[in-house]
Amino acid sequence: MDCWLLSGPTASGKTALALSLARRLDAEIVSVDSMAVYRGLDVGTAKPSPTERAAVPHHVLDTASPADAYSVARWLAEAAAAVERIRSRSRRILFVGGTPLYLRALRDGLAPLPPADPDLRRTLHAEAAATGNAALHRRLAALDPAAAARIHVNDTKRVVRALEVCHLTGRPLSAAFAPVPHRVFDEQLLIVDLPRRLLHGRIDRRVEAMFAGGLIEETRAAAAIPGGIGPTARQATGYAEALEVLAGRLTVSEAIRRTQDRTRQLAKRQLTWLRSFKRAIWLTA
Repeated sequence: MDCWLLSGPTASGKTALALSLARRLDAEIVSVDSMAVYRGLDVGTAKPSPTERAAVPHHVLDTASPADAYSVARWLAEAAAAVERIRSRSRRILFVGGTPLYLRALRDGLAPLPPADPDLRRTLHAEAAATGNAALHRRLAALDPAAAARIHVNDTKRVVRALEVCHLTGRPLSAAFAPVPHRVFDEQLLIVDLPRRLLHGRIDRRVEAMFAGGLIEETRAAAAIPGGIGPTARQATGYAEALEVLAGRLTVSEAIRRTQDRTRQLAKRQLTWLRSFKRAIWLTA
């Protein structure tokens, strides 16, 4: 009962609310953001500022190189270590973020699934590039209808993982284990919810501010380090588009519009998953 969770779609105002809530709870913040783990990717991930981090300690930020294939298992291990450090100081824990995969792992734990098969993944990604995301998603639907219904057609990373599990185990990913919601998700999960028009306006303004605030320059610097920006980090909204600008394949205005569209789609997926928590406390505006 020393843990609370604050979630919601991207750009909904979680960071500001988390700082106020953490002070009231005498808590430290553990990030539940799959892109905030990457060092040097600050503008596009809207990380808390140095001032905000100085006001309230934050954990599981800047723990990975942009080249790393960061996994949910690694996040769970780093989050668990952070929780132990916070408890050693007799303070509460406030999990803050909207990455559904991490929230699901925090709630349910991890199934004993096989490790990644790099060769199979390359083959599946090449197939997606050659035949399209929809064709790969249809293949998953034939093998694992439940997983296909849950995974968006354009979420290639998760489609590939689900197909990988099917191929390596002979069993569908959806049958791996039955989730058992943790008590904290029933009683102490707070979800920020904004009217769609307001949320979309905030998303559009955030994206415009990201590009005006140095996203392209930040992307250029990250791409220049050994390993560059890996496939996992590249999924953060804005970075793939910024790379396209640097390659001369998009104008800045086109990149902004594409990033705004992708971010609205992300927010929709986040909200769809969060609505599964019927007893959560919804904070509406």
